Amino acid sequence: MNPEISNLIFLLLLFSVAFLYSSVGHGGASGYLALMGLYHFTPDVMKPSALMLNIVVSLIAFIQYSRTTTVNKKLVMLLIIGSVPAAFFGAGITLDVMIYKKVLGVLLLFPILRLLGFFGKEVAVLKNPNPYLAVAIGITIGFISGVIGIGGGILLSPILLFLGWAFIKQTAVISSLFIFLNSISGMIGLVSKGIYIDTTIYLWIAIAVAGGLTGSYFGATKFNSTVLKKVLAVVLVIASFKLIVS
Repeated sequence: MNPEISNLIFLLLLFSVAFLYSSVGHGGASGYLALMGLYHFTPDVMKPSALMLNIVVSLIAFIQYSRTTTVNKKLVMLLIIGSVPAAFFGAGITLDVMIYKKVLGVLLLFPILRLLGFFGKEVAVLKNPNPYLAVAIGITIGFISGVIGIGGGILLSPILLFLGWAFIKQTAVISSLFIFLNSISGMIGLVSKGIYIDTTIYLWIAIAVAGGLTGSYFGATKFNSTVLKKVLAVVLVIASFKLIVS
């Protein structure tokens, strides 16, 4: 394929990932990583790039959703008190390239299931969160997030819904803030190791901002993007399969 056409397709998919992930309160790191995996980027480029994009898009999503939705602040604190330091330490761990891609391929199954509607059913009445379990969940997801270079929203959202600790819109608010803080922590962990970020990332950020703004706006106002989410799910299935069997 012509390199210019290939790059254009990459940028269009990048916009789509930011749009669709932000519409459900996520930063999109797993989607960005999937795209970079398909385009054969190495983990030392993938992790910081995905985290930088994640920081921008998750902040946009949080601002949009928090305007219309209130959350359990105690639950938020319980989740992030352990996740933020865990993400920092996780970022300092470097996996073998093949192991990294296989783990990423498995983690992609979570956003795929979410996009296809397997996660997302909310309870009628919220349950009181177990504080010890909430902290443990935060630490575990934060550490995984740091190692792989994601914010952890793809893991946290289905857990919050399954445990009945938050409604869908509340989950979007909590997840976006969780992703934002973990991504910053993970990025600081990478910077402390000394990383190089290509200037191309600034173009990616601009595109991610455009996608994040539109996606979070329509997502917060009950925009139905079922077809587009299924299209993205197909892309992620292909990426997951390729990463796992590579």
